[in-house]
Amino acid sequence: MDAQMLLKDSNVFPSNEVLRDTLGDTIYNVLETFLGTITDEEYALTPEWRFYNDGKAWLCKFVYKKRTVFWLSIWEGFFRLGFYFTEKHIDGIAALDISEVIREDFSKAKPVGRLLPMILDVKDKDQLKDILTVIRFKKSLK
Repeated sequence: MDAQMLLKDSNVFPSNEVLRDTLGDTIYNVLETFLGTITDEEYALTPEWRFYNDGKAWLCKFVYKKRTVFWLSIWEGFFRLGFYFTEKHIDGIAALDISEVIREDFSKAKPVGRLLPMILDVKDKDQLKDILTVIRFKKSLK
């Protein structure tokens, strides 16, 4: 069975309490650690939650100085991060010190328009090191 995207009610803002109830304590703790890290001074990302009618769900866009770094969505049993890159960033991503699985999945990703998606399903804290590496790379792009 495919995982279900959650947070489908436009009237229920994804507060910390809603996120904890939706994800459960284990996954919420991973999310809380992640959000605490990326919103601190080093990463300085700003979350922008919004309900999108096209997907009929709440998504969170994380921005750095008005540039979108990635998107976050909430799923049954995990949260998903979506990064989007252009073709000129392929070599830079291949050189990152991240999991071979992430690099391989990215190299096989089908383009969305002219952008190449890197979709990461996050279930545990062990994944955060690679994700933070990708965030630093994305923030460094012009």
